[in-house]
Amino acid sequence: MGDLGIRPAVADDLPAIVAMLADDPLGTTRESPDDLTPYVTAFRRLADDPNQRLVVAAREGRVVGTLQLTIVPGLSRKGATRSIIEGVRVHADERGSGLGSRFIEWAIEESRRQGCQLVQLTSDATRADAHRFYERLGFTASHVGFKLQL
Repeated sequence: MGDLGIRPAVADDLPAIVAMLADDPLGTTRESPDDLTPYVTAFRRLADDPNQRLVVAAREGRVVGTLQLTIVPGLSRKGATRSIIEGVRVHADERGSGLGSRFIEWAIEESRRQGCQLVQLTSDATRADAHRFYERLGFTASHVGFKLQL
């Protein structure tokens, strides 16, 4: 993996993060890399929330991946704390390099460090390659997810 590092995202990383979010068939229709204003607002909210970890993977000073990890305390499962992995993206140049696996392994270890008993994530139903990737890492498609656009 070379000199790859995983670190907290900073505001200067936003252009690279948003570019990765927009660089796929789903993201191209819902992201706006030309106007970072809503992303700056969202970044501030994330930075102010102690249960959020927005991180980037960087190689030689270049952002090559991102993910968000949310820690969620709860009552179910005997008061279990869970984590949610969201917004996983790997730069097109890095796909197939093992970065995605390393990133998810980091999120799992951070979840353990935070006392979580469960790690969960959702993946769009159309992302068959992502589903195979997560299953290879030990995740099971155990639930059906629902969303309501507001």
